[in-house]
Amino acid sequence: MIFTKMQGTGNDFIVIEDFECKYKKYYSQMAKKLCDRHFGVGADGLLIASKCDDADAFMFIYNSDGSLAEMCGNGVRCFAKYIYDRHLTDKTTVKIGTLDGLKEVQLILENGNVAKAKVNMGTPRFETKNIPAVFNKNIILNEPVKIDSYSFNITSLSTGVPHTVIFVSSLPEDRYIKKIGPMVENYDIFPEKTNVNFVLVKNGNEFYMKTWERGAGLTLACGTGACASLAACVINEKTQNAAIAHVPGGDLFLEWDKSSNNIYMTGPALTVFKGDYFLNICPLFVD
Repeated sequence: MIFTKMQGTGNDFIVIEDFECKYKKYYSQMAKKLCDRHFGVGADGLLIASKCDDADAFMFIYNSDGSLAEMCGNGVRCFAKYIYDRHLTDKTTVKIGTLDGLKEVQLILENGNVAKAKVNMGTPRFETKNIPAVFNKNIILNEPVKIDSYSFNITSLSTGVPHTVIFVSSLPEDRYIKKIGPMVENYDIFPEKTNVNFVLVKNGNEFYMKTWERGAGLTLACGTGACASLAACVINEKTQNAAIAHVPGGDLFLEWDKSSNNIYMTGPALTVFKGDYFLNICPLFVD
C-alpha cells in the first residue's frame, strides 16, 4: 500500500487513496494498524482520499483508535496539499468533501510549493443539540461541573466535532491531561464523547492550548480544537475575534469573521515522507 506521511503543527497523518471506496469496510482496521507508533507507520489519524461529485476529493478521517471522525482541521490542510501535490487538481483553492460538509481550502505557495493553507472551518455551533450534549440549558457557557473529585468550568461547542474548553491559569502537565482528558471526554452529558482543550489566555490576541483528542489522546495540535477555543475565548470575552493559538506543535492563525460567522484557520501543511506499507492481514484486501 502506497502512503504519504504528513503533518500540520505536529498533528500527523497517513494519507492513502481509495477513490472507488473498494476497501471502505476495512478503514477502521487499517487506521488502527497503520497509526500504531510501534508496529505500524505511526500517526494521529488516517486520511483516505475518495471521489466526490461536488468537490476535488472526499476525505474520510479515522482516528488512531479506529473511530470515524467528521472533521479534522489540521488534517484537511494536509489533505488539500496532498491533492494538489498529486496533481489531482491544479487549483490553489481546493474543495474537500467531509462528513461535516464541504470545506474550502486556500493553498499558500512558497517557491512553487504548498507551505501553508487557509481553511474555512465553518460556523461554531453552541446549541447543545448540535454538539451534541445533554444539559439543562441550551448552551454550555462557562458552566461549573464536578467529575469525581475534580471541579472546573467548561464551555462546549461543535466545530464539526464536539469540543469542550477549560480555561486554566497555567497549562497543565501532560500527565494531568492524560488523567483529566479521558474523564471529560467520557463525561455522561456527551453521548458522542468530546475533545478536551485546556486553554491559557495570554492576551487579547493569543492563547496557549493543549488538547486531549477523542479517539487519539494527547496530540501536538488540534485544528478544530483551536477554532473551538477561539470561539470560546470570544464568547467568554477573553480575546478578540482574531488570535494566534500556540500549540505544542507550532502556531495556528485564527479569525472568526462575524459577517459570515465562519472561522478561518491558517497553518502549515508538510509532507514528511512517502512509503509502501505491507499490511500483515491479507484478508483486508480480499472481499
